Amino acid sequence: MPTRSTPTERQRRLGAELRKMRLAAGQTTEYAAGLLGLDRTKVSNMESGVRAISPERIRILASNYDCGDQAYVDALVAMADSRKRGWWEQYRGNLPQGLLDVAELEWYAVRLRSYQTVHVPGLLQLSGYARAVFDSALPPLPTSEVELRVAQRMRRQQVLERDNPVQYIAYVHEWALRMQFGGRRATREQLTHLCEVSERENVELQVLPVEVGAFPGAGHAVLYADGAVPELDTVQLDSAHGGEFTHADAQLAKYRAHMDWWHTKSLAPQASRDFIHSIASQL
Repeated sequence: MPTRSTPTERQRRLGAELRKMRLAAGQTTEYAAGLLGLDRTKVSNMESGVRAISPERIRILASNYDCGDQAYVDALVAMADSRKRGWWEQYRGNLPQGLLDVAELEWYAVRLRSYQTVHVPGLLQLSGYARAVFDSALPPLPTSEVELRVAQRMRRQQVLERDNPVQYIAYVHEWALRMQFGGRRATREQLTHLCEVSERENVELQVLPVEVGAFPGAGHAVLYADGAVPELDTVQLDSAHGGEFTHADAQLAKYRAHMDWWHTKSLAPQASRDFIHSIASQL
C-alpha cells in the first residue's frame, strides 16, 4: 500500500480507530504486523494514517482482534476505500488542508449540527457574505486565495442539495445575524437567504436570542458530524489559526451536551424565521 506525505483528517481518524481496536484487544504492533505479513513500521504508519490500508486487511485485523461490532467494522472498511476522490481534491495544494478536511467531513457525515456565534454557518452563506468574511482576515489574504475559498465554500453546500442530502441542524446566535459582513445590503440578502434555505426539509435553523444570556462554548464555532456509527462521530472547532478536530469520548459527550443545550434554549424554526425577518427589516 502507498504512503501519504500528509494524511487527511479522515485518514488519520481511520488509523486512530485501528490503533484503538488493537489496544482494546490487548495486542501489539508486532502481532498486527504478523497478521498482515508486514513489518511493525508499516503497521505504525497505517495507525497514523500515513500509509493506506485495504478493506481486506481491516477485516483481518478486526477478526483477530475479536471485534464483533459488524456495523463499526463496515464503517471502517468504507473509510479505507480510497478509490473515490472527492471534489475537494481539486483544491489540494491551493488551500489549507483544514478547509479540505472540513469538506470531506461534511460529505461523509450522516447528520450535521453546528452552532455559530459570530458568522452565519458556512453551509448557508451566500458568496458575497463569504467573500466579506474572508476579506476581513489579518494579515489580508491575496485576492486569488479569497476567490478560491469562496468557490470551495459554495461547493461545500452541495451536501445539502445532492441526492440523499445530509440532515443539517444549525444553531445561530443573534450576534451572528447582526454582524454586517459586507454591509447592510449584503447582510439583508444573507438573512433573507437563511429564511429561504431553512424551509428545506433537511435543514433546520434555530436562533438563540441575546436575552438568553450566557451560553456554553461562547466564542467558538462548533461543527458536530455524526459518523456512520456513533463511534465515528467527530467535532470540528474553528479557531484563529485554523480548524481543530477531536473525537475523544469525553469531548464528544461535552459537545453533544452543548448541542442539546442550544436545541432547548433556541427559538423554534418558525419563530427563528420570524426573528430573522425582523432583523432583516431593520436593515
